[in-house]
Amino acid sequence: MKGVVIKSTGSWYTVLSENKSVLECRIKGLFRMKDIKTTNPIAVGDKVEFEMEEDGRGVIHAIEERKNYIIRKSINLSKQSHILAANLDQALLIVTLAMPRTSTGFIDRFLVTAEGYHVPVSIVFNKMDLFEDEKILNEVNEFIDVYEKIGYTCYKVSAKKNIGIELLKQITKDKTTLISGHSGVGKSTLVNAMDKNLNLKVGEISDAHNKGKHTTTFAEMHPLSYGGFIIDSPGIKELGLVDMEKEEISDYFPEMRAIRNNCKFNNCLHLNEPKCAIIDAVEKGEIAVSRYNSYLGIMNGEELDVEY
Repeated sequence: MKGVVIKSTGSWYTVLSENKSVLECRIKGLFRMKDIKTTNPIAVGDKVEFEMEEDGRGVIHAIEERKNYIIRKSINLSKQSHILAANLDQALLIVTLAMPRTSTGFIDRFLVTAEGYHVPVSIVFNKMDLFEDEKILNEVNEFIDVYEKIGYTCYKVSAKKNIGIELLKQITKDKTTLISGHSGVGKSTLVNAMDKNLNLKVGEISDAHNKGKHTTTFAEMHPLSYGGFIIDSPGIKELGLVDMEKEEISDYFPEMRAIRNNCKFNNCLHLNEPKCAIIDAVEKGEIAVSRYNSYLGIMNGEELDVEY
């Protein structure tokens, strides 16, 4: 039998079979050890083959080849990698500039990861109802200008005021979409606004730190009443990059990828080399300083952690 994994809780996997029945499955013993370098050998979105047992549960014995996935590496001592979701049509990165504020460093690392694993991303600026101050509105527009210039579509939305919700429904219809971002940015609230049939648990914002409290513990795929699937993922506290050589990091910055062959040296790392096309573009204002700073942070091995 075949199906798609719609929830993973560590040892058990909820699978939606081809005949639309929902089954609990475990992994075949030896399968767990085979060439698996992540904390979760099977991820939400994986297409699997399984056999039924007498107790009505299934045993997964094979995974189909993934077309793509999003992966993150813990920045704690374990340095373990974890696949957030697989076989995605797109990801929506939900960000906010207040309660809690999303840093450009976090946005850029997520985008680099998505570029590396072939997942198209749009950036959703949520909680626009909070921004009446012209200075903050200008800051949002400046963010959007940076990212739209390099090819990322951006949306301004507010679940509370029902701003932009119909547009999000249009772009998620009949697609498998990962919703990601820090805890507290309003992921579950947005999904509930997009589909009234869903009732995802909504978290609170910590009064002390204006940070989100984790409500989603495991990634889970939800069918949308208007077609398609939404994968709601746990809030990302930390985002380390996985399996990327320094020489290839600039490939995952679209604005750098477009001009890096103009550098004098083929092995240019765009740090302090002479006649570097990327450094020249930063100095001319053609590449955003924030993006280049994110690049430097990744190249210098800086860890990015968001305190809660």
